[in-house]
Amino acid sequence: MTVQTFREKILAMLHGDVVESLPFFHWWRHSQIGWAERECRNRGMGICWLRPPHTTILHNVKRQIIHDPSKGSGLYRVVYSTPIGSVYQDEKREPGVGQWHGLRSWRDVTPWHITRLVKRVEDYAVVKYIVDHTEYQPYYFPIEQAKEWLGEDGLVVASLPHSPMQMLMIDWVGSEGGRFYIHHARYREKVDDLYESLVTSYSSMYEIAAHSPADVVMFGDNIDGVLVNPRLFKQYFMPTYDECADILHEQGKFMAVHMDGRLNILKDLIAQTSIDIIEAVHPPPMGDLAIHNALSRWKNKVIWMGYPGSVYTLGPQAVKEHSLQLLRSIIPGDRLSIEMSTENLVSNENLLMLTSILENAELPLTQRQIDRIKKRLA
Repeated sequence: MTVQTFREKILAMLHGDVVESLPFFHWWRHSQIGWAERECRNRGMGICWLRPPHTTILHNVKRQIIHDPSKGSGLYRVVYSTPIGSVYQDEKREPGVGQWHGLRSWRDVTPWHITRLVKRVEDYAVVKYIVDHTEYQPYYFPIEQAKEWLGEDGLVVASLPHSPMQMLMIDWVGSEGGRFYIHHARYREKVDDLYESLVTSYSSMYEIAAHSPADVVMFGDNIDGVLVNPRLFKQYFMPTYDECADILHEQGKFMAVHMDGRLNILKDLIAQTSIDIIEAVHPPPMGDLAIHNALSRWKNKVIWMGYPGSVYTLGPQAVKEHSLQLLRSIIPGDRLSIEMSTENLVSNENLLMLTSILENAELPLTQRQIDRIKKRLA
């Protein structure tokens, strides 16, 4: 009998076809390379790779990166100059940024924005000018290259930036100290105007992604029910997701959105979207929505579950106990894939323990089968 490859399993699940065993995988940007990673991959762990389908061109906008060592070895200022004014943001880059996976440092920390592009109400016009003079062009080589390298061992996902409103919340205005919410209350017209410019600008990017060689396209959002309340989600996020999904679905692509926060308050609204994959869902003890509840609410969606980093901190024995309990809660195991991590590095010991459980999770899951897995690990 032919055994399904990882790529066949994860795509079969998306198409609603038979899947032989529970797909589990590591994101390339978090994965260590070495003996443990090789062993886990030999035992069924896949690799998923985020790669952009486009390049970005700024017209009549000058971008300059300034590094002044006197202000700190890891501090950089990124300045955008336009005919109507300039804006800047300051970044703190830990050692290793630019030398390790996905702009991360050796300690798995991305560049942190110390200051934001939008600091004053006057900055909205400048940032809007930048958005209105941004062009996206298709560039599929990164996806084609990764697909050739991975073959059947993994899945290449076309990556989009934060969706329009999350670009404001997380990148350009920031939510620390309530900044975004204050701006949204005081300068609603400016916020909405910039949001609408991004919505218009992004449309061409969705078309580019839809025609890319990737099977799955993902918005790299960070959805959390405290950061994004139901009112904001319904007004600013659902229309964006549905617009993007419609374009992707016309070309046979699946749409994923990174939702790694507290989702219980948003679960009913999420069910109403056209999203195919809810990615990075973290169950308790980190999130507030159990996976079996999410599966029952989102009947027409696949969940890629981020394994809770807080369990990893307790060591391999805790990983074993939590994972067996997780498997029992999701019987029969439909519409679920496990991500070894979505944000952090995983120790060799934890990676091997989780693999030793998931490699035996044949579908459909049963209590007897899970008991056999437990006995094998005793």
